[in-house]
Amino acid sequence: MIDFSLPPEVDEIRLRVRAFMDERVRPEWEAIDQSERSEVVGCIVRLRREAREERGLWLPHMPEEWGGMGLGPTAMAAVSAEAAKVSIGPFVLNAQAPDEGNQHTLLHWGTPEQHERYLRPLCEGTVRSCFAMTEPEVAGSDPTLIRTTAYRDGDEWVINGHKWFISGARGAGFALLVARTEEDPEIPQAANSCFIVDLPSEGWNVVRDVQTMSGSHNHCEILIEDLRVPDANMLGGPGQGHLLGQYRLGPARLAHCMRWIGQAETALDMMVARAMERYSHGSLLAEKQGIQWLISDSAVELYQCKLMVLHAAYQIEHGMDFVAVVSMAKHFVANSLWRIIDRAIQVHGALGYSTDTPLAHMLQQARWARFADGADEIHQMRIAQRTIAAFNDSGTTRAATGALPI
Repeated sequence: MIDFSLPPEVDEIRLRVRAFMDERVRPEWEAIDQSERSEVVGCIVRLRREAREERGLWLPHMPEEWGGMGLGPTAMAAVSAEAAKVSIGPFVLNAQAPDEGNQHTLLHWGTPEQHERYLRPLCEGTVRSCFAMTEPEVAGSDPTLIRTTAYRDGDEWVINGHKWFISGARGAGFALLVARTEEDPEIPQAANSCFIVDLPSEGWNVVRDVQTMSGSHNHCEILIEDLRVPDANMLGGPGQGHLLGQYRLGPARLAHCMRWIGQAETALDMMVARAMERYSHGSLLAEKQGIQWLISDSAVELYQCKLMVLHAAYQIEHGMDFVAVVSMAKHFVANSLWRIIDRAIQVHGALGYSTDTPLAHMLQQARWARFADGADEIHQMRIAQRTIAAFNDSGTTRAATGALPI
Protein backbone atom coordinates (compact mmCIF):
# COMPACT_ATOMS: atom_id res chain seq x y z
CA MET A 1 0.00 0.00 0.00
CA ILE A 2 1.21 3.50 -0.84
CA ASP A 3 0.42 5.95 1.95
CA PHE A 4 0.57 9.64 1.05
CA SER A 5 -0.29 10.87 4.55
CA LEU A 6 2.25 12.27 6.98
CA PRO A 7 2.90 10.55 10.31
CA PRO A 8 0.71 12.13 13.04
CA GLU A 9 3.74 13.65 14.80
CA VAL A 10 4.91 15.33 11.57
CA ASP A 11 1.45 16.61 10.73
CA GLU A 12 1.23 18.05 14.24
CA ILE A 13 4.46 19.98 13.63
CA ARG A 14 3.20 21.19 10.25
CA LEU A 15 0.04 22.55 11.85
CA ARG A 16 2.06 24.20 14.62
CA VAL A 17 4.19 25.94 11.98
CA ARG A 18 1.04 27.07 10.16
CA ALA A 19 -0.45 28.44 13.37
CA PHE A 20 2.77 30.26 14.25
CA MET A 21 2.90 31.87 10.81
CA ASP A 22 -0.78 32.88 10.90
CA GLU A 23 -0.97 34.02 14.52
CA ARG A 24 2.39 35.71 15.06
CA VAL A 25 4.80 35.90 12.14
CA ARG A 26 2.58 37.34 9.41
CA PRO A 27 0.84 39.94 11.63
CA GLU A 28 4.09 41.19 13.15
CA TRP A 29 5.90 41.25 9.82
CA GLU A 30 3.11 43.18 8.12
CA ALA A 31 2.91 45.66 11.00
CA ILE A 32 6.49 46.95 10.68
CA ASP A 33 8.14 49.26 8.15
CA GLN A 34 10.01 46.67 6.09
CA SER A 35 12.21 49.34 4.50
CA GLU A 36 13.77 50.05 7.90
CA ARG A 37 16.60 47.61 8.60
CA SER A 38 16.41 48.08 12.36
CA GLU A 39 12.71 47.17 12.40
CA VAL A 40 13.31 44.12 10.19
CA VAL A 41 16.16 42.84 12.35
CA GLY A 42 14.24 43.46 15.56
CA CYS A 43 11.19 41.64 14.22
CA ILE A 44 13.21 38.59 13.16
CA VAL A 45 15.10 38.45 16.46
CA ARG A 46 11.86 38.57 18.48
CA LEU A 47 10.17 35.92 16.40
CA ARG A 48 13.24 33.68 16.39
CA ARG A 49 13.36 33.79 20.16
CA GLU A 50 9.72 32.81 20.32
CA ALA A 51 10.20 30.01 17.77
CA ARG A 52 13.05 28.53 19.77
CA GLU A 53 12.07 29.14 23.37
CA GLU A 54 8.28 29.04 23.31
CA ARG A 55 7.12 27.21 20.19
CA GLY A 56 9.74 24.46 19.89
CA LEU A 57 10.08 25.18 16.16
CA TRP A 58 13.81 25.78 15.81
CA LEU A 59 16.20 24.32 13.26
CA PRO A 60 13.73 21.69 12.03
CA HIS A 61 16.14 20.12 9.49
CA MET A 62 19.08 19.47 11.83
CA PRO A 63 19.69 16.59 14.27
CA GLU A 64 18.55 16.97 17.86
CA GLU A 65 22.15 16.89 19.14
CA TRP A 66 22.67 20.16 17.27
CA GLY A 67 19.60 21.78 18.77
CA GLY A 68 17.32 20.84 15.90
CA MET A 69 14.10 18.89 15.51
CA GLY A 70 15.61 16.03 13.51
CA LEU A 71 13.08 16.15 10.66
CA GLY A 72 13.88 14.30 7.45
CA PRO A 73 13.36 15.61 3.90
CA THR A 74 9.72 14.50 3.58
CA ALA A 75 8.76 16.16 6.85
CA MET A 76 10.73 19.26 5.83
CA ALA A 77 8.69 19.46 2.63
CA ALA A 78 5.58 20.02 4.73
CA VAL A 79 7.25 22.37 7.21
CA SER A 80 9.02 24.48 4.56
CA ALA A 81 5.88 24.91 2.48
CA GLU A 82 4.02 26.24 5.52
CA ALA A 83 6.86 28.51 6.65
CA ALA A 84 7.37 30.00 3.18
CA LYS A 85 3.84 31.38 3.06
CA VAL A 86 5.38 34.32 4.92
CA SER A 87 8.56 35.68 3.34
CA ILE A 88 10.54 35.65 6.61
CA GLY A 89 9.08 32.34 7.78
CA PRO A 90 12.17 30.22 7.03
CA PHE A 91 14.42 32.81 8.73
CA VAL A 92 12.32 32.66 11.86
CA LEU A 93 12.86 28.88 12.06
CA ASN A 94 16.59 29.17 11.18
CA ALA A 95 15.90 27.12 8.06
CA GLN A 96 16.70 29.73 5.40
CA ALA A 97 19.04 29.62 2.42
CA PRO A 98 22.01 29.68 2.25
CA ASP A 99 22.47 28.74 5.93
CA GLU A 100 20.35 25.59 5.71
CA GLY A 101 22.53 24.14 2.95
CA ASN A 102 25.72 25.24 4.69
CA GLN A 103 24.60 23.56 7.91
CA HIS A 104 24.11 20.25 6.13
CA THR A 105 27.43 20.64 4.31
CA LEU A 106 29.42 21.41 7.45
CA LEU A 107 27.76 18.55 9.32
CA HIS A 108 28.72 16.08 6.60
CA TRP A 109 32.17 17.35 5.60
CA GLY A 110 33.48 19.28 8.59
CA THR A 111 36.04 18.16 11.14
CA PRO A 112 35.13 18.19 14.86
CA GLU A 113 37.01 21.48 15.21
CA GLN A 114 35.14 23.00 12.25
CA HIS A 115 31.86 21.79 13.74
CA GLU A 116 32.48 23.63 16.99
CA ARG A 117 33.84 26.80 15.45
CA TYR A 118 31.41 27.23 12.58
CA LEU A 119 28.48 24.82 12.65
CA ARG A 120 27.49 25.31 16.28
CA PRO A 121 27.03 29.12 16.14
CA LEU A 122 25.25 28.74 12.80
CA CYS A 123 22.80 26.32 14.40
CA GLU A 124 22.39 28.57 17.43
CA GLY A 125 21.53 31.46 15.17
CA THR A 126 24.31 33.73 16.42
CA VAL A 127 26.01 34.02 13.00
CA ARG A 128 25.03 33.86 9.35
CA SER A 129 27.00 32.40 6.45
CA CYS A 130 27.26 32.49 2.67
CA PHE A 131 28.30 30.13 -0.13
CA ALA A 132 30.73 31.63 -2.65
CA MET A 133 30.92 29.70 -5.91
CA THR A 134 29.32 31.69 -8.76
CA GLU A 135 31.56 33.94 -10.88
CA PRO A 136 30.61 36.63 -13.42
CA GLU A 137 33.20 35.65 -16.02
CA VAL A 138 32.15 32.01 -16.47
CA ALA A 139 28.91 30.03 -16.64
CA GLY A 140 27.69 29.44 -13.11
CA SER A 141 26.10 26.16 -14.16
CA ASP A 142 29.55 24.65 -14.93
CA PRO A 143 31.76 24.71 -11.80
CA THR A 144 34.64 23.12 -13.73
CA LEU A 145 35.19 26.56 -15.32
CA ILE A 146 35.82 28.37 -12.02
CA ARG A 147 38.71 30.83 -12.30
CA THR A 148 39.20 31.76 -8.65
CA THR A 149 42.50 30.11 -7.71
CA ALA A 150 44.14 29.00 -4.46
CA TYR A 151 47.78 28.04 -4.03
CA ARG A 152 49.52 26.72 -0.95
CA ASP A 153 52.01 28.92 0.88
CA GLY A 154 53.31 27.07 3.91
CA ASP A 155 50.39 26.19 6.15
CA GLU A 156 48.12 28.69 4.39
CA TRP A 157 46.31 29.00 1.08
CA VAL A 158 46.42 32.24 -0.92
CA ILE A 159 43.24 32.87 -2.89
CA ASN A 160 42.55 35.29 -5.74
CA GLY A 161 39.42 35.63 -7.79
CA HIS A 162 36.06 37.20 -8.42
CA LYS A 163 32.62 36.08 -7.21
CA TRP A 164 29.14 37.50 -7.53
CA PHE A 165 25.54 36.87 -6.50
CA ILE A 166 26.89 35.61 -3.19
CA SER A 167 23.67 35.63 -1.19
CA GLY A 168 23.92 36.86 2.38
CA ALA A 169 27.56 37.98 2.07
CA ARG A 170 27.05 41.28 3.91
CA GLY A 171 26.89 40.50 7.60
CA ALA A 172 27.97 36.87 7.23
CA GLY A 173 30.33 35.48 9.87
CA PHE A 174 31.99 33.13 7.41
CA ALA A 175 31.86 31.92 3.81
CA LEU A 176 32.23 28.54 2.19
CA LEU A 177 34.42 29.48 -0.77
CA VAL A 178 35.07 27.26 -3.80
CA ALA A 179 38.38 27.82 -5.62
CA ARG A 180 40.56 26.01 -8.13
CA THR A 181 43.50 24.23 -6.45
CA GLU A 182 44.42 21.55 -8.99
CA GLU A 183 45.83 22.67 -12.35
CA ASP A 184 45.79 19.37 -14.22
CA PRO A 185 43.40 16.95 -12.52
CA GLU A 186 42.58 13.56 -14.02
CA ILE A 187 38.97 14.70 -14.37
CA PRO A 188 37.72 18.32 -14.56
CA GLN A 189 35.46 17.76 -11.54
CA ALA A 190 38.52 17.27 -9.30
CA ALA A 191 39.99 20.74 -9.86
CA ASN A 192 38.27 22.64 -7.05
CA SER A 193 38.48 22.69 -3.26
CA CYS A 194 36.33 24.38 -0.63
CA PHE A 195 37.56 26.68 2.14
CA ILE A 196 35.93 28.19 5.20
CA VAL A 197 36.72 31.90 5.22
CA ASP A 198 36.30 33.94 8.39
CA LEU A 199 34.58 37.25 7.68
CA PRO A 200 35.62 39.96 7.57
CA SER A 201 39.11 39.05 6.32
CA GLU A 202 41.79 41.07 4.57
CA GLY A 203 41.56 40.29 0.88
CA TRP A 204 37.81 39.62 0.91
CA ASN A 205 36.34 42.79 -0.58
CA VAL A 206 32.61 43.36 -1.00
CA VAL A 207 32.35 45.45 -4.16
CA ARG A 208 28.60 45.99 -4.15
CA ASP A 209 25.20 44.52 -3.48
CA VAL A 210 24.06 43.58 -6.99
CA GLN A 211 20.74 45.25 -7.71
CA THR A 212 18.12 42.91 -9.15
CA MET A 213 14.76 43.47 -10.83
CA SER A 214 13.23 43.19 -7.35
CA GLY A 215 15.74 45.51 -5.69
CA SER A 216 18.53 44.91 -3.23
CA HIS A 217 18.66 41.53 -1.49
CA ASN A 218 22.25 41.14 -0.28
CA HIS A 219 23.44 39.30 -3.40
CA CYS A 220 27.01 40.56 -3.40
CA GLU A 221 29.89 40.91 -5.81
CA ILE A 222 33.16 39.94 -4.11
CA LEU A 223 36.73 40.72 -5.22
CA ILE A 224 39.25 38.36 -3.64
CA GLU A 225 42.84 39.62 -3.53
CA ASP A 226 45.61 37.61 -1.82
CA LEU A 227 43.15 36.26 0.73
CA ARG A 228 44.98 33.98 3.17
CA VAL A 229 43.17 30.99 4.66
CA PRO A 230 44.72 28.43 7.06
CA ASP A 231 45.10 24.91 5.72
CA ALA A 232 42.95 23.78 8.65
CA ASN A 233 40.05 25.69 7.08
CA MET A 234 39.83 23.50 4.01
CA LEU A 235 36.44 21.79 4.09
CA GLY A 236 36.75 18.23 2.86
CA GLY A 237 39.91 17.24 1.01
CA PRO A 238 41.86 18.79 -1.88
CA GLY A 239 39.96 18.50 -5.14
CA GLN A 240 36.67 17.72 -3.42
CA GLY A 241 35.08 21.12 -3.98
CA HIS A 242 32.93 19.95 -6.88
CA LEU A 243 31.79 16.85 -5.02
CA LEU A 244 31.00 18.94 -1.95
CA GLY A 245 29.14 21.50 -4.04
CA GLN A 246 26.98 18.86 -5.70
CA TYR A 247 26.27 17.25 -2.31
CA ARG A 248 25.10 20.64 -1.08
CA LEU A 249 23.16 21.76 -4.14
CA GLY A 250 21.03 18.65 -4.69
CA PRO A 251 19.05 18.82 -1.44
CA ALA A 252 19.27 22.64 -1.52
CA ARG A 253 17.46 22.68 -4.86
CA LEU A 254 14.68 20.61 -3.36
CA ALA A 255 14.55 22.85 -0.28
CA HIS A 256 13.91 25.80 -2.62
CA CYS A 257 11.10 23.80 -4.25
CA MET A 258 9.55 23.17 -0.84
CA ARG A 259 9.48 26.89 -0.12
CA TRP A 260 8.21 27.72 -3.63
CA ILE A 261 5.24 25.41 -3.08
CA GLY A 262 4.23 27.58 -0.13
CA GLN A 263 4.39 30.69 -2.32
CA ALA A 264 2.48 29.03 -5.17
CA GLU A 265 -0.26 27.86 -2.81
CA THR A 266 -0.59 31.37 -1.41
CA ALA A 267 -0.98 32.73 -4.96
CA LEU A 268 -3.62 30.12 -5.83
CA ASP A 269 -5.55 30.86 -2.62
CA MET A 270 -5.50 34.57 -3.50
CA MET A 271 -6.61 33.82 -7.07
CA VAL A 272 -9.65 31.85 -5.92
CA ALA A 273 -10.55 34.36 -3.20
CA ARG A 274 -10.47 37.19 -5.75
CA ALA A 275 -12.55 35.21 -8.23
CA MET A 276 -15.15 34.51 -5.55
CA GLU A 277 -15.59 38.15 -4.56
CA ARG A 278 -15.14 40.08 -7.84
CA TYR A 279 -18.36 40.69 -9.85
CA SER A 280 -18.22 41.68 -13.50
CA HIS A 281 -20.47 41.45 -16.58
CA GLY A 282 -23.32 39.73 -14.86
CA SER A 283 -21.53 37.16 -12.70
CA LEU A 284 -18.65 36.49 -10.35
CA LEU A 285 -15.26 35.89 -11.97
CA ALA A 286 -15.34 32.38 -10.50
CA GLU A 287 -18.33 31.59 -12.73
CA LYS A 288 -16.54 32.54 -15.96
CA GLN A 289 -14.90 29.78 -17.97
CA GLY A 290 -11.78 31.78 -18.75
CA ILE A 291 -11.07 32.33 -15.07
CA GLN A 292 -11.93 28.74 -14.22
CA TRP A 293 -9.26 27.58 -16.67
CA LEU A 294 -6.65 29.72 -14.92
CA ILE A 295 -7.66 28.22 -11.58
CA SER A 296 -7.77 24.70 -13.01
CA ASP A 297 -4.33 24.89 -14.65
CA SER A 298 -2.85 26.25 -11.44
CA ALA A 299 -4.43 23.56 -9.25
CA VAL A 300 -3.19 20.78 -11.54
CA GLU A 301 0.33 22.19 -11.63
CA LEU A 302 0.49 22.66 -7.87
CA TYR A 303 -0.66 19.04 -7.42
CA GLN A 304 2.17 17.91 -9.71
CA CYS A 305 4.66 20.07 -7.81
CA LYS A 306 3.68 18.56 -4.48
CA LEU A 307 3.92 14.99 -5.74
CA MET A 308 7.31 15.58 -7.37
CA VAL A 309 8.76 17.21 -4.26
CA LEU A 310 7.44 14.51 -1.93
CA HIS A 311 8.80 11.73 -4.14
CA ALA A 312 12.22 13.40 -4.46
CA ALA A 313 12.31 13.96 -0.68
CA TYR A 314 11.42 10.29 -0.15
CA GLN A 315 14.32 9.22 -2.35
CA ILE A 316 16.78 11.45 -0.47
CA GLU A 317 15.49 10.18 2.87
CA HIS A 318 15.90 6.54 1.86
CA GLY A 319 19.40 6.88 0.43
CA MET A 320 18.28 6.37 -3.17
CA ASP A 321 19.69 8.02 -6.27
CA PHE A 322 17.81 11.32 -6.17
CA VAL A 323 19.74 13.46 -8.67
CA ALA A 324 17.40 12.92 -11.62
CA VAL A 325 14.13 13.47 -9.75
CA VAL A 326 15.44 16.57 -7.94
CA SER A 327 16.50 18.02 -11.30
CA MET A 328 13.04 17.41 -12.75
CA ALA A 329 11.34 18.83 -9.66
CA LYS A 330 13.51 21.91 -9.62
CA HIS A 331 12.76 22.67 -13.28
CA PHE A 332 9.03 22.02 -13.04
CA VAL A 333 8.34 23.73 -9.71
CA ALA A 334 10.33 26.85 -10.65
CA ASN A 335 8.30 27.29 -13.84
CA SER A 336 5.00 26.46 -12.15
CA LEU A 337 5.70 29.07 -9.49
CA TRP A 338 6.03 31.75 -12.16
CA ARG A 339 2.90 30.66 -14.04
CA ILE A 340 0.68 30.37 -10.96
CA ILE A 341 1.66 33.79 -9.60
CA ASP A 342 1.24 35.31 -13.06
CA ARG A 343 -2.27 33.86 -13.34
CA ALA A 344 -3.12 35.20 -9.88
CA ILE A 345 -2.03 38.67 -11.00
CA GLN A 346 -4.21 38.35 -14.11
CA VAL A 347 -7.28 37.50 -12.03
CA HIS A 348 -6.59 40.49 -9.77
CA GLY A 349 -6.16 42.82 -12.75
CA ALA A 350 -4.62 46.20 -12.01
CA LEU A 351 -4.71 45.42 -8.28
CA GLY A 352 -2.41 42.45 -8.85
CA TYR A 353 0.02 44.62 -10.82
CA SER A 354 0.15 47.13 -7.98
CA THR A 355 2.03 46.68 -4.73
CA ASP A 356 -1.20 46.71 -2.72
CA THR A 357 -1.05 42.91 -2.69
CA PRO A 358 2.11 40.77 -2.31
CA LEU A 359 1.71 39.28 -5.80
CA ALA A 360 3.85 41.79 -7.70
CA HIS A 361 6.78 41.27 -5.36
CA MET A 362 6.22 37.51 -5.41
CA LEU A 363 6.48 37.50 -9.22
CA GLN A 364 9.70 39.52 -9.14
CA GLN A 365 11.18 37.05 -6.68
CA ALA A 366 9.90 34.06 -8.66
CA ARG A 367 11.83 34.98 -11.81
CA TRP A 368 15.19 34.03 -10.32
CA ALA A 369 13.93 30.49 -9.63
CA ARG A 370 14.41 29.51 -13.26
CA PHE A 371 18.19 29.97 -13.18
CA ALA A 372 19.22 29.75 -9.51
CA ASP A 373 20.82 26.41 -8.60
CA GLY A 374 20.91 25.44 -12.26
CA ALA A 375 19.25 27.14 -15.22
CA ASP A 376 16.19 25.55 -16.83
CA GLU A 377 18.19 24.62 -19.89
CA ILE A 378 20.88 22.79 -17.89
CA HIS A 379 18.30 20.73 -16.05
CA GLN A 380 16.48 19.99 -19.32
CA MET A 381 19.74 18.89 -20.93
CA ARG A 382 20.52 16.55 -18.02
CA ILE A 383 16.97 15.17 -17.98
CA ALA A 384 17.18 14.43 -21.70
CA GLN A 385 20.61 12.82 -21.34
CA ARG A 386 19.40 10.57 -18.52
CA THR A 387 16.28 9.63 -20.47
CA ILE A 388 18.29 8.67 -23.56
CA ALA A 389 20.80 6.76 -21.42
CA ALA A 390 18.00 4.83 -19.69
CA PHE A 391 16.56 3.81 -23.04
CA ASN A 392 19.95 2.77 -24.39
CA ASP A 393 20.65 0.72 -21.26
CA SER A 394 17.34 -1.13 -20.99
CA GLY A 395 15.21 -0.39 -24.03
CA THR A 396 12.78 1.69 -21.95
CA THR A 397 12.72 5.15 -20.43
CA ARG A 398 11.08 3.91 -17.22
CA ALA A 399 14.17 4.46 -15.05
CA ALA A 400 14.30 8.11 -16.13
CA THR A 401 10.74 8.87 -15.04
CA GLY A 402 11.08 8.23 -11.35
CA ALA A 403 11.34 4.41 -11.46
CA LEU A 404 7.87 4.34 -9.93
CA PRO A 405 5.92 1.05 -9.54
CA ILE A 406 3.51 1.91 -12.38
